[in-house]
Amino acid sequence: MRVDLFDYELPAERIAQQPRPRGSSRLLALDRKTGGIAHRTFRDLPELLRAGDLLVRNDVRVRPARLFGKDEQDRFVEIFLLRPAGSDGRRWLALAKPGRRAKRGRSIRFDEDVRATVVAVDDEARRLVEFEPPLSEALLARIGHVPLPPYIRREVGAPDREEDRTGYQTVYAREALAVAAPTAGLHFAPQTFAELDSRGVEVADLTLAVGAGTFKPVTGPDTVDHRIDAEEVWFPAKTIASLRAARDEGRRIVAVGTTVTRALEAWALRSTGEARDSMDLSFSTDLFITPGFDFRVVGALLTNFHLPRSTLLMLVCAFAGRENILAAYEEAIRHGYLFYSYGDAMLIA
Repeated sequence: MRVDLFDYELPAERIAQQPRPRGSSRLLALDRKTGGIAHRTFRDLPELLRAGDLLVRNDVRVRPARLFGKDEQDRFVEIFLLRPAGSDGRRWLALAKPGRRAKRGRSIRFDEDVRATVVAVDDEARRLVEFEPPLSEALLARIGHVPLPPYIRREVGAPDREEDRTGYQTVYAREALAVAAPTAGLHFAPQTFAELDSRGVEVADLTLAVGAGTFKPVTGPDTVDHRIDAEEVWFPAKTIASLRAARDEGRRIVAVGTTVTRALEAWALRSTGEARDSMDLSFSTDLFITPGFDFRVVGALLTNFHLPRSTLLMLVCAFAGRENILAAYEEAIRHGYLFYSYGDAMLIA
């Protein structure tokens, strides 16, 4: 499918730059069958869902993946950690900016006398970096920085703002495995879940380790030429049981975000039966959802507003129809909604 079919114009002032109090965002409710739109607030979400709905969320925590260091000539270098390349925290796969200061064999120093050596550089400009001492979770929490997406403007190399440290993390985040937040979940406050419970909405968790590929642009003219980077997914047995029960009973499954949608649909495509799926399940997925995809699990989707030509926009267009989504985006722009990670929300049902 042509990539330019997923383009739209967004005024720069509509890109949210600051997190807001959880639950205070606006909520555009879209009926994907009729294209009808209602303007609500996120606090209305519990009344927009049904008793018996199963709400599935991604409980991954965002790792402080940005490291600001100096090279051997005392010049600034940013290292962006993608994932560990071992179990001891010593070697990591990473990106570097500017890359010319992080060539193979180069040494970089960071706070707390941490040093790193670039061991190798692959064809996609990813670095294999070896740290001394190894990066424990506690050490990384002290020297690492919040990996905000590039459209959220912050001074490069400056200390993190406390509002980003807390605001770019869901209230239910657990293990630090992601380099980007599952942003649809940023809207939820603990009170939201109390209200959902009182209305008979069930909540289940899975974990998808959101990678840097979530920001990877679609550079070719057609979606068929694009590949999504594989990401690791974990399904607890309890969540699998809840999913199977909801499907057997005809109850709606509501995905909190595109990461949950990809995980659920990838699970449905690979599911091999009760014996295997009665245990915790983990797998890797590079599922790329575009219009024409047959959704087997997700019945409603809570999401933010996404970048033009992005794989995330293509996914929501697949779920609700490209014309419906682009019309809803135009309506949101006219009504002053804020877009992207810290922006407003959209419920598609």
